[in-house]
Amino acid sequence: MKKVDNLKEIIQRKNEKILLAKQNLPEEDLKAKIQNLAPTRSFMESINKPRTISLIAEIKKASPSQGILRQEFNPSEIASIYQEAGVQAISVLTEEDYFMGNVSYLNEVKNVVDVPILRKDFILEPYQVYESRYFGADAILLISEILTRDKIIELMQIASQLGLDCLLEAHSEKELKKVLNLKAPLIGINNRDLHTFEVDFKVTEKLYPLIPKDKVVVVESGIKSYQDVLFLKILGVSAVLIGQTFMEAEDLKKKVEEIMGW
Repeated sequence: MKKVDNLKEIIQRKNEKILLAKQNLPEEDLKAKIQNLAPTRSFMESINKPRTISLIAEIKKASPSQGILRQEFNPSEIASIYQEAGVQAISVLTEEDYFMGNVSYLNEVKNVVDVPILRKDFILEPYQVYESRYFGADAILLISEILTRDKIIELMQIASQLGLDCLLEAHSEKELKKVLNLKAPLIGINNRDLHTFEVDFKVTEKLYPLIPKDKVVVVESGIKSYQDVLFLKILGVSAVLIGQTFMEAEDLKKKVEEIMGW
């Protein structure tokens, strides 16, 4: 039986969605709309605190491997609880088909919190960077595996002009090398294989020692307990990005406090 390549399917659908978005709101119009927006909030500064580990708490309704994670799904309500719990930043999953996200959630969340917002999606081209800024993101995720080196450089330059931070994500040594060559200050290690959605904590153990000490490192996926967070804190990681564990919790604030030891 042939294994399904989730990533391939997601990218295919994403390209279709980008075409539709461009028809609804052409790139030139989008660029015009972002001229007079308020300045972005610094994602990098918010999660880079000495001798402490920061939390980027994620808002996502579903995942391809687990289905719907949270039935009662209200992005602004979740964001308010996260802020009350003391999170340093919020990640909003905006991919429509597999994670049941929406780019409009960025704005909903931005309006109720004062921490920076990361747009987590499969960002493939400049249009989505402008779109992220327009809808309220302060930072974007760029996945090394799905982008060429040149494309990452292009997207980072646009992001920089718009005041957006870029979190460059790697899952393997090869991807990490690509990212480190770009002199990017913010590096994400994703423990999840995007082709199979399997999670392996050893990915962090393997990749983290290869990253120069001056980088701000965020670890994503598979963080389920205070022990996990403590291990990463001792390792020297700057921040953790946690979504599913919170989304499945009945008492969101309590779960944040339990996992972070706050």
